[in-house]
Amino acid sequence: MQMSPALTCLVLGLALVFGEGSAVHHPPSYVAHLASDFGVRVFQQVAQASKDRNVVFSPYGVASVLAMLQLTTGGETQQQIQAAMGFKIDDKGMAPALRHLYKELMGPWNKDEISTTDAIFVQRDLKLVQGFMPHFFRLFRSTVKQVDFSEVERARFIINDWVKTHTKGMISNLLGKGAVDQLTRLVLVNALYFNGQWKTPFPDSSTHRRLFHKSDGSTVSVPMMAQTNKFNYTEFTTPDGHYYDILELPYHGDTLSMFIAAPYEKEVPLSALTNILSAQLISHWKGNMTRLPRLLVLPKFSLETEVDLRKPLENLGMTDMFRQFQADFTSLSDQEPLHVAQALQKVKIEVNESGTVASSSTAVIVSARMAPEEIIMDRPFLFVVRHNPTGTVLFMGQVMEP
Repeated sequence: MQMSPALTCLVLGLALVFGEGSAVHHPPSYVAHLASDFGVRVFQQVAQASKDRNVVFSPYGVASVLAMLQLTTGGETQQQIQAAMGFKIDDKGMAPALRHLYKELMGPWNKDEISTTDAIFVQRDLKLVQGFMPHFFRLFRSTVKQVDFSEVERARFIINDWVKTHTKGMISNLLGKGAVDQLTRLVLVNALYFNGQWKTPFPDSSTHRRLFHKSDGSTVSVPMMAQTNKFNYTEFTTPDGHYYDILELPYHGDTLSMFIAAPYEKEVPLSALTNILSAQLISHWKGNMTRLPRLLVLPKFSLETEVDLRKPLENLGMTDMFRQFQADFTSLSDQEPLHVAQALQKVKIEVNESGTVASSSTAVIVSARMAPEEIIMDRPFLFVVRHNPTGTVLFMGQVMEP
């Protein structure tokens, strides 16, 4: 079975270490673009900090949790989040657009299995602002769950068990010992599960060991899958003049695809591509592809990443929520001062012969160079798992060593 779950979590506490109007209608693609654009910008920050390490990330997951966080904050704290995300969760039309997007992602017409859900775990005796719970339910179709953080291990077990259930057992220990303590008041979680089979599986007999060229110039022998088929393919150049290839691998339901992208020359660092990424650029890839016969050689890979989101979010201007004396969570509760103690995302993804577990004005379409008949991903590459009807970027990552 191939699965790829993602879990994004914010832990709020008191300690330094642990601590709709109907007149406006937005299509699902509107909110999907805003959420994906924000998520891709967070990924850029994560990738820059990770340098030559493998990364798998869920832009949708981090956007979902930060959208929840907007509901709990006020003042400058909320304004920083809204500015970074590019939208206000309370804007007219946003609530129905979010619900419509959720239905599009979870609908039975998606033959590939997608499951996403959000939750807030709040300290049992924390007095919430009147109206918060129904407001949260209206937007996210989820209830506020009350736990007693004074019983630290039991609270941790309850949250981890919820995560395990909603990622079908793939993520069983999101919150390790010490992640929450008796001063914790709130934990926000988004769980995302995806199981997709390739529209055309790779033949097992075509998988052989080949050399993969790492960014430091060394090589490693890894199993690589191969198939000859007609693929959607295109070629772009970065603003610095570096050519890169993009190929689309559709899943069997035809609503989701994995896009594979890599610089054409092995000497060009993958950062030349990650630094220019945006949701608009990814949409531009999709809109400018041509169906061509190609031999694709792609490594099998299995990645697991736990990302500390604090620095990436601070780099995007969201600083107050982490500061004990600046954070404003009065939209949630004015009983006691709260701040974000931890922001975590944990993702697992597996890509094998049968499937997956788990655009921009800066680019110019190139037609001067003949597209290669072979696409051999034997060097660091990017992958993007996208829900094409809405443009939602569910997962993305960089493979530096399979």
